[in-house]
Amino acid sequence: MTAAADWLNGEFPGSSKTVTGELPASPGRVAVVMGPSTPASTPASARSALSALVRPPGRADARRNYDALLRAASEVIGSAGPDASLDEIARRAGVGNATLYRHFPTRRDLVVAVCVDEVEILCALGERLRSGEHPGRALARWLGAYIEHVSARRGLGAAMMTGRPDDSAVVAACREAIDTVGVGLLGPAQQAGEIRPDIALADLLRLASAVAVAAESDHADRTETAARLLEIVLHGIVIDRQ
Repeated sequence: MTAAADWLNGEFPGSSKTVTGELPASPGRVAVVMGPSTPASTPASARSALSALVRPPGRADARRNYDALLRAASEVIGSAGPDASLDEIARRAGVGNATLYRHFPTRRDLVVAVCVDEVEILCALGERLRSGEHPGRALARWLGAYIEHVSARRGLGAAMMTGRPDDSAVVAACREAIDTVGVGLLGPAQQAGEIRPDIALADLLRLASAVAVAAESDHADRTETAARLLEIVLHGIVIDRQ
C-alpha cells in the first residue's frame, strides 16, 4: 500500500499509529472558502481576526440560544441555501423569532456567524492535527475535511461574494484563517520529505476544491467519491519511499 493510501486508511508508513480527529460529519455543513489567498499572519492572529467578526453573548442562557441558532442555521442553510426560512431556523433551535432577531438582527448577521463558525471548526481541526499527528497524515486528514467543507454546500460562500466592502472583509478573514492553518500543515510535511517541495498551498486548495465539485455529481456516495479522488491527488504530491 502506498503512503497516500496509508494516510487515508488511518495509518502512516513505518508506524502502527492510527490518527483520529476528523471534522465532524454534518449534512448541513456549508462551504465558505472557494479560493486561496496568501497567508501573512500567525494562526492566533488569523483566528482573532475571524472571531472579531461576530459578537456572541456573554450570558450563559443567551449563549445557549445563540449556539442553538447557529447549529440550526448551519443545517437549514446547508440544505436550503442562504435564503432559507428564518422561521424554520428558529423552530429547529427551539426559540421564538424574537430571540432569533435579538441575536441576529438581519439575515446577513446570521450568515456571517455561520460562516465564521464553520471556518473556526475547520481551523481548530487543523491546529489539533498539526500539534499531535504525523505531518503527512495530518495534511491528508485536513484536506479531507476541507473537501467536506467545500462540497457540502457552496451557496453560502457565494452569498458572501457580493463585492461590498463588509462582505469582502468576511471572505478575506475566512481565507486568511484557512490559508494560515494550511501552510502550517503543508510546511512540516514538506520538511519531513513526505510532500513534494514544489507544491504550493494555493494549488493544493484548488485541487481540493475541484475534488469537492467533482464529487457533488455522485449523489449516491459523495463521500466515497471524494475520498477516492483525494487519494489520486495525494499520489501526485506524496514522495513515496517504498
